[in-house]
Amino acid sequence: MMDIEEAPEQAADASAADAHQEPGSSPENPTPASRHALTPLAAAALLAACGGGGGGGGTADAAPAVGVIDFPIAGYSHINPTNDAEAARFLQQAQFSSTPAEMAELRGMGCAQWLSNQFARYQGITGWNWLEARGYGAVDANNYFFTYYPADFMIWNQLLSGPDMMRKRAALALSEFFVASLASAEFTWRSHAYASWWDTLARNAFGNYRELLEDVTLHPAMGYFLNTKGNQKENASTGRVPDENYAREVMQLFTIGVVELNLDGTPKTSGGVPLESYTQADVTGLARVFTGYNFDTSDGVRHPVDNYTIESKAFAGKRMSFNANRHSNLEARFLGTTVPANTPGPTALRMALDTLFNHPNAGPFFARQMIQRLVTSHPSPAYVARVASRFNDNGAGVRGDLKAVWVAILLDDEARGPASLQSTTFGKLREPMLRFIQWARTFGVTSAAGSWKIFELNNTATQLGQSPLRSPSVFNFFRPGYVPPGTALSAAGATAPEFQLVNESTVGGYLNFMQGVIERGINCPEPGAPQAAWTNYAYDVQANYSRELALVADATALVNHVCLVLAAGQVSSASRATMVSALNATPVTTASSDTVKRRRIWAAILMVMACPEYLIQK
Repeated sequence: MMDIEEAPEQAADASAADAHQEPGSSPENPTPASRHALTPLAAAALLAACGGGGGGGGTADAAPAVGVIDFPIAGYSHINPTNDAEAARFLQQAQFSSTPAEMAELRGMGCAQWLSNQFARYQGITGWNWLEARGYGAVDANNYFFTYYPADFMIWNQLLSGPDMMRKRAALALSEFFVASLASAEFTWRSHAYASWWDTLARNAFGNYRELLEDVTLHPAMGYFLNTKGNQKENASTGRVPDENYAREVMQLFTIGVVELNLDGTPKTSGGVPLESYTQADVTGLARVFTGYNFDTSDGVRHPVDNYTIESKAFAGKRMSFNANRHSNLEARFLGTTVPANTPGPTALRMALDTLFNHPNAGPFFARQMIQRLVTSHPSPAYVARVASRFNDNGAGVRGDLKAVWVAILLDDEARGPASLQSTTFGKLREPMLRFIQWARTFGVTSAAGSWKIFELNNTATQLGQSPLRSPSVFNFFRPGYVPPGTALSAAGATAPEFQLVNESTVGGYLNFMQGVIERGINCPEPGAPQAAWTNYAYDVQANYSRELALVADATALVNHVCLVLAAGQVSSASRATMVSALNATPVTTASSDTVKRRRIWAAILMVMACPEYLIQK
């Protein structure tokens, strides 16, 4: 299908969409949809600002912003790293990498100032503007408007390069909570829609959960993924009823979960049985609110392609529009809220989202999963309660402040204190895509022509078995409550979501993939051209091992360095000794050939990235 399934009526009320901040904007400088299209000169300027490797600086000479610590820090015992290992541990939870320069910067200012700086910075080129700068907005024989791969290239560019690493780390965590998957997108301009989706998560990452929830609900990617797009009111003569998909998932997965929760995330029970947080009647009532929305193609622009036409890409970057004629005017009851009959659709939506946002489950439900994504798979109830309390009140009476949530997660004594390093249930299995991103960030990966031609990496036998924005279902790559059966974790009742990805195929596939990538980079078709022509393959997205080359003659120094930057120094002396012994089996001196030196570096990195003490991040 080469066209949008169904365009909304032109009488649609687009007021909500008009007020929406577009994906090519920053919080300080909103950009209207009409300015998404870049002139060739502007495109060149954007790419030049990114640097030779295609990273994402906003301007070439802009000084990084310095933030003000406007969040509570009293009561945290370990906010100033005293050594590089402590600094690396924090950075590997808060962003993707911990290079020597990044560790030195953190130690020079402390965690609180570092966090406030991240909150103040928004410098990177957006995913939407990157697509435009690379020419993927063109309507030509390449059919970019109906392909997936530009979105894959876009997200890898965002994750592997450019500034705002903490913002991107938070956005990636949010993408695994508010799941909308590119894998099932079947509509025109899907890559632009998912670039806009990514930009929405990144833009809201340090904002408020309530605003993010509304942006998620009305985004075209989510509208298509969970059937809000084209959802219509009931029709008694045909038996049609509103689609319940989004109503169910927004409660089950995005806001309150399926059981009532205490502040610490533990279930509320009656007679030992968990209390359900909603019923089928709540789903049916809430579904009425999410009727009348569709892609906003009100610009009326269509482009000729062969013997048909396609709409402009503008809808992919705008909130869905509302059509009152397709909205249910029946009374809607859910979760103790009643939306009276004939309530205008935008008002009904606001009432519904306010109800979900203010539900007592929202704080602990969201807090626990964000702790899982950044710090530990099985946080203590006390840890969850402390973070949920900050969700409920940031210290200044504001609910849903995401900056307060990240601060509470990352500065908590359970995350920072040394006691957790000795626990057998603390920590998390590093997700395969995070291992790959960490390698790239740590060793200065660049794309020579800025093309970042990495396709999806979901193949379990030969790749990572995981790829960003490509979850196989709305339930993410793994369930937050997953407990590996027949293990010590199972005996302890400890959740370990990422282990749902682990099997014989994925373990071997990851190691084989990383061995090749560490040595040669990514084999890309036509690395210098935007389109994915299946010819002239060459290796691109390659690492710079200059720091490691300076240490290569000393196997012990090399291993210690790699263990620090990749594993925060959490590799045992016995494991390090084994690695050093393996490296010394092939002597290397300063006079050795460059190939021999690099082979030692490749081996050191692969051994660490295969080591259980690296794979489990504490």
